[in-house]
Amino acid sequence: MSANLLHELLQLNDEEKLMFQQKKEVQKELYTSQEPFIVEGERFLNQNKMIMVRKHTRFVHFPKHKHNYIEVNYVFNGSLTQTVGNERMELKKGDLLFLNQHIEHELEACNEEDIIINFIIKPEFFTFIFSYLTTENLISNFLISSLFDQTHQGQYLYFAVSEIDSVQELIGKIIVEIMNPSMLSESTIKLYMGLLMVELIKNSDKVRYNQDQNKHYIIVESLKYIEEHFRQASLYELAENLNLPHYTLSKEIKKATTYTFKELVQAKRLTIAKDLLENTSLSISSIVEEVGYENISYFYRVFKSKYGYTPKKFRDQLSNN
Repeated sequence: MSANLLHELLQLNDEEKLMFQQKKEVQKELYTSQEPFIVEGERFLNQNKMIMVRKHTRFVHFPKHKHNYIEVNYVFNGSLTQTVGNERMELKKGDLLFLNQHIEHELEACNEEDIIINFIIKPEFFTFIFSYLTTENLISNFLISSLFDQTHQGQYLYFAVSEIDSVQELIGKIIVEIMNPSMLSESTIKLYMGLLMVELIKNSDKVRYNQDQNKHYIIVESLKYIEEHFRQASLYELAENLNLPHYTLSKEIKKATTYTFKELVQAKRLTIAKDLLENTSLSISSIVEEVGYENISYFYRVFKSKYGYTPKKFRDQLSNN
């Protein structure tokens, strides 16, 4: 991160000067017209923007509130202590916290050296980003579905990624791009954000959730197993690895992902098969073997059911285009 950017962010803005000098409380009317306290993204985002960054106001306790957008807290410098739901946590420099619209949090006053960057993001921005990620990666699908929980439950994802250089570099680029926009900034930010989510998925062992920790561990480990062993994936082997009865594991996977173990394995196999058809000259019989199917007729049937073409016609379409 640029030392010049840190120097710039350490400067007190007008709101912080008021808080620092007069120790005033947060003026809710600056953030919302609603009761209870729901911060309105429209106060910060203009109609054509889906994402922006805003420095968190220091020196003042920020009372319990929700948002009508997805918020990401990033600790640029120092630390941030807050209570999310009923859980008190301290984020250190470089950590990321994703909060959906339905979770309530309360932030303790920050000191002068504590620089927190808040990403204010419309949900449709993530919909765009994950339109090409969620179908390709089981773990990303599971993680992000928790942010878009349709039951209106409060969810967070806490990534302790201060030591992951690739993540820190991408966040820095996003911040600079938003603060100093150019003609291509919108496309660039989408690209960087997509790459950031890929890096976070790679480091899913660094994520913490606000739901049952053990169940989330089980699901993420199950999805990792499918990603790595889809050719010969076995529910019984996975259950043994996790020291669980296979029927219990099957039930938990279905409950968390809405798919059975078999459906998740098949989705992964078909994704790999599609990639091999598009990007290699391997014969279809070799691809069938490569992704773990023994019955070529069955492979043809499930491939056509998912993509609308038989594997041969799918490859022919690519050649014609």
